[in-house]
Amino acid sequence: MSKDRIDLTNQFLIAMPGMVDETFAGSVVYLCEHNEKGALGLVINKPISLTLGNLFEKVELELPDESMAARPVFYGGPVQTERGFVLHEPLDAQGNHYNATLAVPGGLEMTTSRDVLEALSNGAGPKRVLITLGYSGWAAGQLEEELGRNGWITVDAAPEIIFETPIEERYEKALALLGIDPRMLSQQTGHA
Repeated sequence: MSKDRIDLTNQFLIAMPGMVDETFAGSVVYLCEHNEKGALGLVINKPISLTLGNLFEKVELELPDESMAARPVFYGGPVQTERGFVLHEPLDAQGNHYNATLAVPGGLEMTTSRDVLEALSNGAGPKRVLITLGYSGWAAGQLEEELGRNGWITVDAAPEIIFETPIEERYEKALALLGIDPRMLSQQTGHA
């Protein structure tokens, strides 16, 4: 790994106004992994029409917690949209994880195995979760190129924005971590 390579793991990618890719316009992405092979993240502010209750029905599991069942499933990104990704707070320091869990250094965990859904169904499992269908992926160097074209700005992720902030406020709150008011952002890039 070269010493000048940036690592944006556990950061928010915030789409700049004027993002040409409609898929990501107005998005906040939590980056679960960023290394020399590329990047993987989940969009945290684009709910889809499916609720967690609907999702659990589809996988033939009960979800007795009505407030959780009413929560939306999110569009995590354009890759593997038929697959579920569960972003959740770390379980414990002993490393007890689910079958397929990616522990984000210094951050959250992302699980793709069914056992996390089974735990939630049984009233166990992580208390704070965000479930997406699909993820956002970038090939080696692709994200760096998009950053160089001013497509995104980055900031250290704040779990409370993912789990506690109303969905429609997540973009503005993520920008506020940088002290930026979205109305001040221009769609133009350039130099004075």
